[in-house]
Amino acid sequence: MPAPYPFGETVRIVRTGPSPGRDPRGQPLPGPDESFDVPGCVVAPRAETPQVGGEQQQERDTVIVGWTVYAPADHPRMPLRTTDRARIRGVDCEITGEPGDWGRNPFTGLRGVVQFAADRVTG
Repeated sequence: MPAPYPFGETVRIVRTGPSPGRDPRGQPLPGPDESFDVPGCVVAPRAETPQVGGEQQQERDTVIVGWTVYAPADHPRMPLRTTDRARIRGVDCEITGEPGDWGRNPFTGLRGVVQFAADRVTG
């Protein structure tokens, strides 16, 4: 079944528009808020397994570092940008790496999803 998924989650994409200029110190001014919601996403936790015998393994076996998101590719605000951020379940995340477009299924012709990694923002 192609996205959007009827029981999927809504992910907020946080996007800043182009800078309108520079401040007196020469730093770029933040652009307007161009954020938008993407309904019908599949959100899956992404885990990192620490090294065997490492410091983290003494306390726990797996560490959740973020999410893998499968978003509908036909959303009117796509494609995603590497400078976008995502708000998932109220948590701000950085989009890590280039979002991947699955294209079309060669057997059915149905449109695939856009997959991206979202890492929790810390610090």
